[in-house]
Amino acid sequence: MRPILFLARAEVLHVVRDRATLAQCLIVPIVQLLVLSNAATFQIRNTPTYVVDLDRSTTSRGLVARFAASGHFRVAGDSASLDRANDALLRGDVTMVLAIPRDFEASLVRTSAAPVELSVNAEKGSAAGIVQAYASAIVSAYAAELDTTRAVAVERERTTEREPFRRASIDVRTRSWYNPALNYRDYMVPGILVALVTLIGTLLTAQNIAREKELGTLEQLNVTPLRRWELIVGKLLPYGVIAFVDVLLVTAVAVFWFEVPFRGSLTLLLATSLLYVICTLGLGLFISTVSDTQQQAMMTATFFFLTPMIYLSGFIFPIENMPRVIQYATYLIPLRYFLVIVRGIFLKGIGLDLLWPQAAALAAWGFVVLALAVARSRKRMA
Repeated sequence: MRPILFLARAEVLHVVRDRATLAQCLIVPIVQLLVLSNAATFQIRNTPTYVVDLDRSTTSRGLVARFAASGHFRVAGDSASLDRANDALLRGDVTMVLAIPRDFEASLVRTSAAPVELSVNAEKGSAAGIVQAYASAIVSAYAAELDTTRAVAVERERTTEREPFRRASIDVRTRSWYNPALNYRDYMVPGILVALVTLIGTLLTAQNIAREKELGTLEQLNVTPLRRWELIVGKLLPYGVIAFVDVLLVTAVAVFWFEVPFRGSLTLLLATSLLYVICTLGLGLFISTVSDTQQQAMMTATFFFLTPMIYLSGFIFPIENMPRVIQYATYLIPLRYFLVIVRGIFLKGIGLDLLWPQAAALAAWGFVVLALAVARSRKRMA
């Protein structure tokens, strides 16, 4: 082990003395977690809304007040002109227009029904659907509130009759499992942890050996008495330790800074993280074997491996919503398995009895990619 440790020590000294590499290893992951955890969210808050209240009644004002008090919407404009509202929507000043027609309150009194128009800017895709869902929920809740008030009034008017007024009602009770507060950050932060470990482990390893080729120092290593496996282990070991330290740092920030619940086993998280770090190191080594420069290694890793892995892993888009052919392709992505493991440990507290298929898939993937990388690597350069 002495030759391996000497080579690993040289790699550690290189990282410590290179401020850019040191920052990329330890500081950048924390900064990215702090930024992405606040930016990467589908929660809708303070959506600018234009209100066109043509009724100007107590009931219509109550509906507007419900929107303003929800925290999801912010009244950014108010007038009796639909043209002004449409212009604001066209300019992008507002995201939604709430239009309340005339005789809104009168229609509710006469027929217990009245229309409300919600115009949403749909150019943002899924965000528009979330805005519409929030708005529809507020309108439905307000309608139920008005219906209850009306029923109580009718009940009081009929107290002298033999049979009192009774309303049929359905009591619906819902419960959100594993994320009771529906906090999107609790779901997103573990996924960001997985993405950061993927980026650090893969890119650092790919750039490391490509840099040796670019500077010509790999030729000097080739004339040493080190065997191929000793050279590979010595080069990968420091970056494996760095990636593992990043797992600990990001986990600590997620739990103590963002207060993401950690319901599972820390030992299981570290053990499966070790498997995944091996996968990322093997992938980085494989990329370095097909790259001659650091720039080429970076481009290959980013466009051919990391970007597809992140998009198809379920980190951003649910796998079940993808076409069937692409769903089958996601089984080749190790990030998919580690994402299930991390979210399962953080949010559900499940153990190896349920996560062993994902752990076995990571072990198999790591073995295969390391074997391919070692087979492509050559101790002697042509």
